[in-house]
Amino acid sequence: MKSLFVDANVFLRFFTTDDKGQHKRAAALFRKAASGEVALVTGPPVLFEIAWMLGTAYKQSHERILDALSAIVALPGLRLTDAGLVEEALALARKSGQAFADAYIVAGAQDAGTDEIATFNRRHFEKLDAPLHRF
Repeated sequence: MKSLFVDANVFLRFFTTDDKGQHKRAAALFRKAASGEVALVTGPPVLFEIAWMLGTAYKQSHERILDALSAIVALPGLRLTDAGLVEEALALARKSGQAFADAYIVAGAQDAGTDEIATFNRRHFEKLDAPLHRF
């Protein structure tokens, strides 16, 4: 079976439908994956790009962004690299109201077994209950 890594723009065209032709092709690809004709893979950098684009270019709310990312995670026939970290980050982002990217950093730090996060962005990470390094 053919395996494809899916870029952010394919998901964005699917969800936003701002280009009807690309939306139809993206939908057809996702149907093929759901039926087992192709295997799809994507990763966290793609999700970061989608979250950023939905927030900045499409002016979507925090909740709608997380809903879109959750829908991607749940797509049949799609394998997500770092799936466990992504799911943990989505839960942290929903609970805290903070950005998915920051929540992913906290989830990644926990998964790596680190003691603290070194950041100058203390305000957002404090809302994620992250242990922070004092410089």
